[in-house]
Amino acid sequence: MSQLFSPLAVGPVTVPNRIVVAPMCQYSADDGCMNDWHLQHLMTLAMSGAGMVVVEATAVERLGRITHGCVGLYSDANERAMQRVIDAARAVALPGTTFGIQIGHAGRKASSERPWEGGGPLKDNADPWATVAASAIPFDEGWHMPREMTGQDKVRIAAAFVQAAERAVRIGFDAVELHMAHGYLLHNVMSPLSNTRTDGFGGSRENRFAWPLSIAAAVKAAVPARVAVGARITGQDWTEDGLQVADAVALATELKAVGLDFVCVSSGGAHPRVRIQAKPGYQVPFAQAVKGGTGITTRAVGLINTPAQAEEVVASGAADLVAIGRGMLDNPRWGWHAAEELGAELSYPPQYARVAKKVWPGAALARPTAKG
Repeated sequence: MSQLFSPLAVGPVTVPNRIVVAPMCQYSADDGCMNDWHLQHLMTLAMSGAGMVVVEATAVERLGRITHGCVGLYSDANERAMQRVIDAARAVALPGTTFGIQIGHAGRKASSERPWEGGGPLKDNADPWATVAASAIPFDEGWHMPREMTGQDKVRIAAAFVQAAERAVRIGFDAVELHMAHGYLLHNVMSPLSNTRTDGFGGSRENRFAWPLSIAAAVKAAVPARVAVGARITGQDWTEDGLQVADAVALATELKAVGLDFVCVSSGGAHPRVRIQAKPGYQVPFAQAVKGGTGITTRAVGLINTPAQAEEVVASGAADLVAIGRGMLDNPRWGWHAAEELGAELSYPPQYARVAKKVWPGAALARPTAKG
């Protein structure tokens, strides 16, 4: 029996299988509001066969967007627009599909161009905005200088995380995931690469982790018990003077202690000049270390491309779940083909059931072998 297609309790939420659609920014929103692009995107992914679909990184305040096109959940208009999209996605989702949302704040990586526009800092004629960070250190040469966070910033942003989580609950999400990785604000505060303060907000690991942990605790307390709460964390800053795997284990231990139900272990993003030797499954060892060191439900992510590879990650015990990102964009029926390859049962929409091998033997001849 396929372990990838076995159910799992993630805190209070049971997912029908271990496949998760990773949160993937589309950079296509209108002042934080989802539109028809997101409608087709998430309706398609809702039929992918994944046990959970996670909505892209969603800004908790307008100044926390990465780009002008980033989704937000900081206004009533944002909430209404997202409600429309998620309701439509649920209406076509495969039976048992659950939905999560990743909420975060871009910090010093905010006020950026969309990737296809260059990905650098917004130019003066492109309506840039002021950014904040743990320390007044720009992300890279030529980037805007962020303002060092004050106590008032900490209070405002923490409240924004809670308010965004409450909006997510009203929309009906099954899980809320805090973005604590990729160099964005919460990671920026925790990493010694970007937090060089000498006050109580910097210095020791305990000091650097305290504020993000307080936000995690506040979000957990603010949402009902039926909603799972987790975080995407970094397994490695990929430089000796940055966060290491041991820090990821320590952070996950503390997140579990404040009541979080899961973590997704990624890496990098704190420093633009660090070069990562990416290869299939290159971040899985980080997830394995976190799971082994804490026992918290753990998701692996990063170039997990094929069904056989995903099955091995779960069956070996390296992680409890796998997140598929680019593979889902390339093949929005990734889960369907994975189920066929691994001999698992998956409920097809009746309108599309004719593509199943058991219904139409010619199905295998009509499409290439499933790709990641």
